[in-house]
Amino acid sequence: MKFEYVTQQVLQKMKDELHEYKFVKRPLVSKKVAAAREHGDLKENAEYHAAREELSMLESRIKLMEDRIGRARIITEEEIPSDAVYILTTVVLKDLERKELIEYKLVSPAEANVVENKISVASPVGKALIGRKKGDKISVQVPAGNINYQIVDIKR
Repeated sequence: MKFEYVTQQVLQKMKDELHEYKFVKRPLVSKKVAAAREHGDLKENAEYHAAREELSMLESRIKLMEDRIGRARIITEEEIPSDAVYILTTVVLKDLERKELIEYKLVSPAEANVVENKISVASPVGKALIGRKKGDKISVQVPAGNINYQIVDIKR
């Protein structure tokens, strides 16, 4: 079993989302299926098939959320060493081509948010940074091409 490291806040958000799916959305979609079933011949009932598809997608999402919650392991910033780049560390990178500084916080895939400069440890850049130390140079293949960085600073 592969653990998914998350903060307490993210775990609670995932639990709240699962609760919403199971106890609010599932009953509503189940009612749609029942109402569409009453319209007669199921073979040619597009409303029924659409509701069944919606219910199937919802059930898949519920299973996914249950799996992620089951694999979740709570971590705190205090548990993370500051000698290298790990999850929940903030890293300052110098783009070696543009000569610009970029700051990212490495987080779990559930917490990633590019707008807030939070990148997933599962992303190409995140994977390349894990375990690296201040001063290390990395080269990362991304969809836009190859990017070269140097680690300027690591913060907790």
